[in-house]
Amino acid sequence: MGSWLSEREQRLVAGAETASAATPIPTQIVSNGEFLPPPQSDTQKRVERRILELADDHGKRLGLSRRQFMQTGCGMAAAFLAMNEVYGSSVFQVTAAEAREPELTRARAQSLSGQFIFDVQTHFVRDDFDHKELLDLAKFAAQHWNTALKGDTDSLVRYKFQNYVKEVYYDSDTNIALLSGAPFDDPSWWLLSNEQIVRAREVINDFAGSRRLLAHTVITPKQPGWMEEVDKAIEVYKPDSWKSYTIGDPLGPSKFPWRLDDEKVMYPFYEKAQKAGINIICIHKGLLPPDYEKSFAGVWEYATAWDIGKAAKDWPGMTFVVYHSALRAFLELPEEAWKEFDTTGRIKWATDLAEIPQKFGVNNVYAEIGTSFANSAVAHPKFSAA
Repeated sequence: MGSWLSEREQRLVAGAETASAATPIPTQIVSNGEFLPPPQSDTQKRVERRILELADDHGKRLGLSRRQFMQTGCGMAAAFLAMNEVYGSSVFQVTAAEAREPELTRARAQSLSGQFIFDVQTHFVRDDFDHKELLDLAKFAAQHWNTALKGDTDSLVRYKFQNYVKEVYYDSDTNIALLSGAPFDDPSWWLLSNEQIVRAREVINDFAGSRRLLAHTVITPKQPGWMEEVDKAIEVYKPDSWKSYTIGDPLGPSKFPWRLDDEKVMYPFYEKAQKAGINIICIHKGLLPPDYEKSFAGVWEYATAWDIGKAAKDWPGMTFVVYHSALRAFLELPEEAWKEFDTTGRIKWATDLAEIPQKFGVNNVYAEIGTSFANSAVAHPKFSAA
């Protein structure tokens, strides 16, 4: 999906398993094959060195090699300690003793074993999805990251339902997941239809004997027939909530951008949704590249928080969940965004979102962290916390 690394770009990078130390958490941004990752910063190099020092010191005392120590709970605690030390903060709640004493890390793990984990945005692709670009991603991963994948790069099986069930419900601690989708101007790019999303919900919940999967219905305002699909969803699909992209298409400039506060386009939808009791709408916001004014010319403003406040005030019975907290920065080191925050106290578009409740007097707007956390937690934890 999107543009994959060219042969020239692939020559500029090394596999993640060889390019950096085998630390419990990454010490630099790692590409998924869709973008050229930024180089490891000097600060991230300091974090890596400090993790290795702690691993050598504490591992020796515990009779473990560096690699063995890294694989323990103490190793994870050491990584968090190193980040706190280097970034000059206490963003991660960890004590020095936890990096030395296995009993303490086991006790912490036990204390958290009953926590509720809700993955609010998951995906898989339909059986007839035929965009082979996803196979390029698998081949890149097998070549550069995990050689065990080499026998699994000739089909889209890894991205389909069976593996989704395995990874979400068997290989993770997820209690409940929300199956989502995304709209594209080219309908062949839809990962799943709305009908397929709710069918998956039915299959999973019937098998589990409980409510383990929730379902979105993706709405496409301004596209032909979109309100008819809403009517069908209310009558037939009965989704748990709605999913939307005000920017229209996440891959590039769309012919169908729209605003949440468009009274003519959206207010009839809110009326129907609220009457049906499906009053949660999840909105993808932010996550645009540094050159967004050029690469998303004419539509980038639709990814900002400019349209949320009025809609939320006019429709207090609706709940607006803003995915990624409307953070602009994406696929880049957050140094510039941190400098802006350190100087002005603002984070592009995310601060605008945070100000909406007070500015508009509403309490029905929520921020989801999502990729904004993943893109900043290891690159700049103070920015992630901000």
